[in-house]
Amino acid sequence: MADNILNKAFSAITDKVEKALSQQGFTQQNVASDDGEKVAMFTNGSLIYSVIYTENDNHLVLRSCGMTEEGPDNDWKNMATWLFDPESDTMADAESIGKDFAEMLGDKTQLKKVQQAKKKKKKKKKNKDEGSADPEFLAKRFVTFFPELKDEIKEEADNYYPFRGVTFTKEHIVPKVKEYMKNPNKKQVEKLAQLLNRQYNNGDADTRSIVNIVIINSLTDEQYDKLYEHFDEDMQKYSKGGRKYIGKTVKPEKVKKKKTSRFAETLQNQQ
Repeated sequence: MADNILNKAFSAITDKVEKALSQQGFTQQNVASDDGEKVAMFTNGSLIYSVIYTENDNHLVLRSCGMTEEGPDNDWKNMATWLFDPESDTMADAESIGKDFAEMLGDKTQLKKVQQAKKKKKKKKKNKDEGSADPEFLAKRFVTFFPELKDEIKEEADNYYPFRGVTFTKEHIVPKVKEYMKNPNKKQVEKLAQLLNRQYNNGDADTRSIVNIVIINSLTDEQYDKLYEHFDEDMQKYSKGGRKYIGKTVKPEKVKKKKTSRFAETLQNQQ
């Protein structure tokens, strides 16, 4: 009898929590409960809330923690604790607990916490994506300018490992950038300068060399001067220094391994 009441009470409580959180973009996760406890979890990818009931002390706890790519960071913070004894408490008590949890989750402070967690994760992802931006990542950023690069990048990645940053940039990106800079308006110049600023500052050593020596040095002085006005301080400094390398050779990468599809291998073997 007590177990039946407990199951109904826990469901009633978590239903109210789910209703409050679903409006904020949270979804309930499938979590196996251990013996002696019941657990419900809800996450939006950046923050997680948990309702846990422990039978040995009849405690119902609403808690929260951050999310990582591997799952909860387990830095749990208790938000509210209630006692619920299935031997003496009623469904009315469970409804009251659920209402309290839901109201707490809808509080302005909690809503602000959710937004901050989202921003923090988004910033962390951005830093991860761009903080060590390699030449392939750089090439993909140019797809917004030149959509046809998408297929060209795929073909390069399918056939060569590692991605031949210098070679690919010279053959596919530089001609497009030079054409783009023939008669651009101010907004177009600013957009390209911002991309080069961002990728130079967040790129690895290879990416920085490609931005500075391969792309920027392919431009005429007139084209470079237009971009220079919109470069940040670092980009102005290093691009200016890089102009002295115009005409000097940047050696293409040595290809360590050429990828061949199984279909292609079969054809070669048949020939």
